[in-house]
Amino acid sequence: MPSAEDSSRAAQLQAQLERKFQTYLDKSVPHVSQRWSAFACVALVYLVRAYFLKGYYIVTYGLGIYNLNLLIGFMTPQMDMTEDGPSLPTSGNEEFKPFVRRLPEFKFWYRSAKSVCVAFCMTFCPAFDLPVFWPILLMYFIMLLFMTMKQQVKHMLKYKYVPFSWGKKQYGKGGTGGASADAATAGLKKDNK
Repeated sequence: MPSAEDSSRAAQLQAQLERKFQTYLDKSVPHVSQRWSAFACVALVYLVRAYFLKGYYIVTYGLGIYNLNLLIGFMTPQMDMTEDGPSLPTSGNEEFKPFVRRLPEFKFWYRSAKSVCVAFCMTFCPAFDLPVFWPILLMYFIMLLFMTMKQQVKHMLKYKYVPFSWGKKQYGKGGTGGASADAATAGLKKDNK
């Protein structure tokens, strides 16, 4: 029978491993493209394994449905726009309110990567390899994807928002943005002479 000292040592080791893992997660936050590239590699490894095993279609279908649900959460605003409340600006003179997602990008990536890893581990257990006719699952998934994306695009058009951003706008880069500032400093130097 394990003693209290052994269980406390195991708890300390588990806490230490969790802190180490959280440190690596925290360090990966600013590296968006590298994280998604790693996710694509892990997903590709899973798909290759499922392809060569010629099975685990239910696991793959469940993985697809779960990731579709995560994608919808990522594309949906946090605030329900059907209620009366704050809304996105519709003209240039209204205050800008940034798009806040229901599911932030980091959580989207983390949950997607975790789901692929769990599905990969499930391919090692023959109990999850249920015999199904996979074309029906594929057709149903494509139909579900089309219907949910159609509904999401309608919602985006109705409330005039775009859930994707490609970083902050950069002003002054290139030819014309910094020219007025340079001209103003040149004018100040000329006046001081």
